Order: sequence, then structure tokens, then C-alpha cells
Amino acid sequence: MPTSERAEKASEIATAAGALALRYFRQLESLTVEEKGHQDFVSQADRDVETFVRDELSKIFPEDSIVGEEHAPTIGSSGFTWVIDPIDGTANFVNGIPIWTVVLAGVRSGQTELGVIYDPCYDETYSAVAGQGASLNGRKLQMATDKRLSDGSIGVGYSNRTSPDVTCKLIRSLLDEGSVFQRNASGALSLAYVAAGRLLGYSEEHMNAWDCLAGQLLISEAGGCVEEQNADHMIATGGRVIVGGKGVFKHLVRISEAAFDG
Repeated sequence: MPTSERAEKASEIATAAGALALRYFRQLESLTVEEKGHQDFVSQADRDVETFVRDELSKIFPEDSIVGEEHAPTIGSSGFTWVIDPIDGTANFVNGIPIWTVVLAGVRSGQTELGVIYDPCYDETYSAVAGQGASLNGRKLQMATDKRLSDGSIGVGYSNRTSPDVTCKLIRSLLDEGSVFQRNASGALSLAYVAAGRLLGYSEEHMNAWDCLAGQLLISEAGGCVEEQNADHMIATGGRVIVGGKGVFKHLVRISEAAFDG
């Protein structure tokens, strides 16, 4: 199946998964929530939505591998791997904050070939296919090339895998540059916002593959800048993510590296 058709199927699955997640979101009082770590939550909604996505993918692409945040990997024979996050932004989700999303990426030979990020609360579908551009609800995305750090906001990620000191240093550096920082607790949605021009860039010392691969492809296909990474390596270990428009990317890399290196 051509990658563009795979992306269409992924969008359909993400939309259906988002509808399922939204039903849970509207009944939070009955939702079972567990804490995996400090400020790291998982709910029954996460597990059920991931199971739904896996089942749908397996029906259409039975020979593909599947890697997700909440369940063990499924090993296939096709050489194509689906990387999924059923609900990115679970901390928001379980607290009734409408900032969370469903994420699917498709990887082959270390390269991300497609990405879909669906925001059910606002019915926004971000989609990208390698070499074919990126879109938001069917409208082509094209990032600005002339923006500077002082022209808008930079998304800053934070998790229990990184040091608070690193994050504070990065934020201080951004403020010194006249920029504004934003953390919305959904890294995938923040990356989608970069592709859509709502944020100028995004920086996080460590992200998991299911949170970043789709968004990085969106940004690249929308004319933005991302660091070159092997998707298979990201699936195995995760890594740093720095992205931005052409006018801010190199500067954001410099100040991010200064913060990450202590």
C-alpha cells in the first residue's frame, strides 16, 4: 500500500480513537488512574484507546510491527513499524484540561514515513507524508522563514527524565532573548503547533519516539528544521528534540545545548 494511503488509514483510525478517548474524557469521575512515576500518569482510557488502535492497525496491516506507550511491542514481518501514543498529555486528560492528542507515526528503515496527530477536543487533524508535505484539516502547512526568537513563543518540554535545573536554564535563556516560553504538557501537540506556526519552535532534552516522530515529520514537511535522527534509535532509547522555523532553529539549538550541557 502506498504511504499516502497508509496515512489516510492512520487518520481514520486516529479520528475513531479520538472519539473513544473523548467519551472517557467526558466521564472522568468514573475513570481509573494510576501513577507510573512522579507527574507521570496512565489511565484506563490510555490502555483501552491503545488497544483499539492496535486492533484496527492489525486488521488492515497484519504484517506490520506496532510499538506503543502502554503495551508490549508487536513484531511483524513487513519492515514497517507503527509507533503510537493513544493519549499524549495524560496529565491534562485526567485533570479535565482539553490539551491532549492521539499520535500515530509510521517508520521504515530508520526513517519516519508518515505522521498523524489528532486533537479530538478541537477536531484538528495534522498529517504528513515524507516528501509530500504536511497539512492541518486538509490545508497545506508552510512555516515562516523570517521569524526570530523574540517574535513569539517557544515550547519547552519537561518530564521526570530531565533535570529541573536544565529546564530553568533554558527558560531563562529564552527570556533573555526576548522570547516567551510555553509548556502545555503534550509534547506531540506542541510539535504540531510548531508545524502550524502557532509556536516558533520546541526544545526538550529527552522525548520518547511515540511523542515526537510524527511531529518532527510534520515540521520537516512544513518547511521547518529538525535535527537528523534515526527513528529506530529513537524508538529504542528516545532522545533530545529541538525543532523550529528556519529563522530560529540554529539559535534555539545553541541555547538548548548550553542548557543541556549544564
